[in-house]
Amino acid sequence: MVMAAPVRAAETARVCWLSDLDLTKVQQSCGTWKPAVKDKTCNDKPLTIADKTFERGFQTTFFGEGYSAFELDLKPGVQKFLASVGVNDQGDFIDPVEFFVYGDNDLLWSSGKMQLKDAAKPVDVSLVGKKHLLLLVKTINPGGGGNGDWADARIALDGGKTGDLVSFPPPEPAEILTPKPGPEPKITGARVFGVRPGNPFFFKIPATGTAPLTFGAKGLPDGLKVDAKTGVITGSISKAGDYPVTLTATNAKGKTTKPLKIVVGEKLALTPPMGWASYNCWNCEVTEQRMRAIAEAFVKTDLINHGWTYMNIDDGWQARVDKGRAGEARKAPNFSLEPNDRFPDMKGLCDYVHGLGLKIGIYSTPWKISYGGYTGGSGNDAKGTIDNEGQNGKVTFEEQDAKQWAAWGFDSMKYDWRPNDVPNTKRMSEALRKCGRDILLTLSNSADLGQADKWAELAQFWRTTGDITDTWWSMSGIGFAQDPWKKFAGPGHWNDPDMLVVGHVGWGKPRPTYLTPNEQYTHISLWCLLSAPLLLGCDLSQADEFTLNLLNNDEVLEVDQDPLGSAAGRISSKDGMEVWAKDMEDGSKAVGLFNRTLFPAKVSVKWSDLGLTGPQKVRDLWRQKDLGISKDQFEAVIPRHGCMLIRIRPAN
Repeated sequence: MVMAAPVRAAETARVCWLSDLDLTKVQQSCGTWKPAVKDKTCNDKPLTIADKTFERGFQTTFFGEGYSAFELDLKPGVQKFLASVGVNDQGDFIDPVEFFVYGDNDLLWSSGKMQLKDAAKPVDVSLVGKKHLLLLVKTINPGGGGNGDWADARIALDGGKTGDLVSFPPPEPAEILTPKPGPEPKITGARVFGVRPGNPFFFKIPATGTAPLTFGAKGLPDGLKVDAKTGVITGSISKAGDYPVTLTATNAKGKTTKPLKIVVGEKLALTPPMGWASYNCWNCEVTEQRMRAIAEAFVKTDLINHGWTYMNIDDGWQARVDKGRAGEARKAPNFSLEPNDRFPDMKGLCDYVHGLGLKIGIYSTPWKISYGGYTGGSGNDAKGTIDNEGQNGKVTFEEQDAKQWAAWGFDSMKYDWRPNDVPNTKRMSEALRKCGRDILLTLSNSADLGQADKWAELAQFWRTTGDITDTWWSMSGIGFAQDPWKKFAGPGHWNDPDMLVVGHVGWGKPRPTYLTPNEQYTHISLWCLLSAPLLLGCDLSQADEFTLNLLNNDEVLEVDQDPLGSAAGRISSKDGMEVWAKDMEDGSKAVGLFNRTLFPAKVSVKWSDLGLTGPQKVRDLWRQKDLGISKDQFEAVIPRHGCMLIRIRPAN
């Protein structure tokens, strides 16, 4: 094996070796799976390109969207960037790649296509007068993976210390865009609500404004009543049909109204469910105490008054199967619905959550053992029946489980297995329909696009992807791949690109999301345009002002909760700039302008591309601000990985 020629000693005294810097700043599309390592590969092996070994440098490795980036701020005194680059002989991913060197957004050098066993290419570019350096490696194959060695990577200096001339860019500012709610009453949330005939009705009127508020509902059908202090409507309606109701909220600052259409029939979830789920926060270490704390946080943070409703227990509540899992079984595991000792009172928990004006969900699987190693639900046999003691005949496992969830008081159930199949789904769907309570059926992980028409008949929403992580490459790769699912979304049946990864997440050890502020705005905007269920996965007890600003913007949430139920589709995509648009019930359009690149860029949309003619009023939804009238198009400079969410309607 050939060793690379060492760098001259005289030069060493005047350079900043990049491998001496903090390599955790290297961004990779595999997230933190295998971070960059000083003077080695990500697998802690020598840096070898075409059988030549280099003593200094670092490797990047990536898959998914397929690139890595390393950025530095520069000051006068920096002279040039030097390196030898190529595909490592021992990398995890060996697709062809291309290397790029940018200075102040200008392309200074590119390698062209490089693949395994290509000789290393030398890099020698001037940085004089440049304030920013970006080193980028991209896969040649869309969606592929690769690796790239920045061997002997260094910056030549003209005097000064490394720390004086080379530094990392400051963190992206967490700009808060959502205006604070005013003191006057304002009713938020969906304008339509579905319930089955004869089943318990439960709906809280979400409203902001200075407390105390007094609530009312004019035109309620027989069988329903509203609590004037809490705004919770309860009861039941026996007759199918549509019932128009006028909701009211009053405080010392005034009175407001909002229409609500109650639809009594077979469809539930007439708008995408909004709420929280435990997995991305606590993994399988969920407890009754933690669930109560999250429910209280919904109230304390005021999210309950912006339409956030469901809080869902994920895997880990069941009787334990393997001894390595936390949570002792309350009795010997027998593949029944026994909770473990972390949930001593399921009905009491459900009653507590309902008492706060929220709803609650639970987790199950048709498998005997869940992904987390706990007992499944109906999976004892998955096709069998059991004796229904005290009655004649038998019931299915699904029917027994559904009756137990209804008795406890659950409002939603996540059914988790892969590959999803229609028979299991159909049996569970029928069991929930007969249990005497409206319990949403959600499918995970992940439903097949080829059978989406079946899921739309059987479940309220279904996963369209594998598990999301809180990296740009995971979130954007999932979100911007949803166009093929668009036609299956509608009232009562929704595509689910997985949970939201903003705030403090961590799958057992919550910590701040790895998404930048711009990326979090993109995440929420795109999910709302897609008419996706909005399920938080963060520790709400640690929610800061920025996180709450993402979650309490009623004009943004209205895009998701629009009664028409249309999902956005891609209007244009070029050079990393994308435009997505969604039809709204009132004839307006919600439009997202997205920049998937690493540089600020201008993104535009023509009215003709949206099927519109004539001048249009434009409103910035995040800032809740009118931007005036545009004749035939709209354009804006969008920050890296950022977006702008607008709503447009005819000027006349």
